[in-house]
Amino acid sequence: MENLDLLNNDLQVSPASQTFLNEVARWGKFLSIIGFIFCGLMALMAFFIPTLITSLPPYNQVASSITSAMSVGITIGYLLLSLLFFFPCLYLYRFAVKMKIALGSISQENFEISLQNLKSLLRFFGILAIIFLSFYALVFIIGMLGLAMNG
Repeated sequence: MENLDLLNNDLQVSPASQTFLNEVARWGKFLSIIGFIFCGLMALMAFFIPTLITSLPPYNQVASSITSAMSVGITIGYLLLSLLFFFPCLYLYRFAVKMKIALGSISQENFEISLQNLKSLLRFFGILAIIFLSFYALVFIIGMLGLAMNG
């Protein structure tokens, strides 16, 4: 199979590709705005969920030091999750906005910035996937070792 050098062959963005990229940018902007809203709601929930949980009957009679530590842990956890979710939304939003600008004004610089943000988004999810897969592999190995020691 011949290795094509796309840079030396003047790769063009066809009208069909422009249509696809325009639609991708619209959906990307919509999804990123929804993501920002959920990040904000998650950050707000970080302060209300602990109060709700600790007011439930099994927890309202537990020592206050335990419930306050649990509340702080839940608050920090929700804030970290909302921060973690914020970055892919930001990359997606930047991709969408720059792509719309690039397609509207035929701007190579905005097109490249848009693709750079798409790369950052996908790299973020790739790293996150590696972290989760590593965590699951570690849990599996520890589980197998635990079974071997008890069996």
